[in-house]
Amino acid sequence: MKSKKKASFAASAAIAGMIVAAPAFATEGGGSSYPMGADSYLSGAVPPPGFYTVLFAERYSADTLRDNNGNKVPVNFKVTANVVAPRFIWVTDKKVLGGDLLHAAIIPLVNLDVNVNGAGQSKSGLGDILFTVFGLAYHHSPNLHSVAALDIIIPSGSYNRSDMTNIGRNYWAIQPLYTVSYVNPQGWNADAKIMMDFNRKNKDTNYRSGQEFHVDYAVGYGFGNNWVAGVGGYLYRQTSDDKLNGVTVANNRGRAFAIGPSIKYDNGKGFFLTAKYQVETEVRNRADGKALWVKALLPF
Repeated sequence: MKSKKKASFAASAAIAGMIVAAPAFATEGGGSSYPMGADSYLSGAVPPPGFYTVLFAERYSADTLRDNNGNKVPVNFKVTANVVAPRFIWVTDKKVLGGDLLHAAIIPLVNLDVNVNGAGQSKSGLGDILFTVFGLAYHHSPNLHSVAALDIIIPSGSYNRSDMTNIGRNYWAIQPLYTVSYVNPQGWNADAKIMMDFNRKNKDTNYRSGQEFHVDYAVGYGFGNNWVAGVGGYLYRQTSDDKLNGVTVANNRGRAFAIGPSIKYDNGKGFFLTAKYQVETEVRNRADGKALWVKALLPF
């Protein structure tokens, strides 16, 4: 890494993949194109053919950076991000390999405020768009549902390598995923969205972030009155090293685990709302913070 030059360290929760200027750590800026922990209950339960809007909203804050040993980095740091991100889903009436063919896009709108050692910068605007090239939704039983899909993250957010804060990551990412949901209005519920990110190179910095494995999860109990309560969060592991100018950057892989309370309300008529508050732990080479997530399905 460029240890004596200006580099970036990320606050890792905004959908846009925010970047903060400070010591360099895992993945470029220590951030990710995908917003860790965004999904929750019903992540694998796709509705019948039609057009739907799922609204994601997040508030993330962090004032601690962790190094490769999990120790606090001695820097005066604070980041706050507010994100509103509609996801537009088109479930077609076509069957492919036995599943319902679907397409989707997430269009994030981000407000990001960063302060490092007394210097600050704020930005607002469009983040990096996530496009589901194709997805196949399966309904194995009234309770068990799953989706296999391929997502592409497009570097549509604004980026300037000399800025302290960037809303966009400035590189493409390919993300295959599999998500499964067990839904029980009166009993145990469980969801897991399993993803692998293959990051392309940032041409402005000649930096290529390593591959990233992560899982959004939720486990809860349904009380038979439209409500489910439990816990949710995410697991994150960087599985390969970064490369700068084609040279491997050693000992800087990121990791984290987040957990917190989560709830779901489903009126049984096509509308549902989930909310969770997740606290990051076991963090390495990334920002260590907290996030409040809200997700709602708005049928049309």
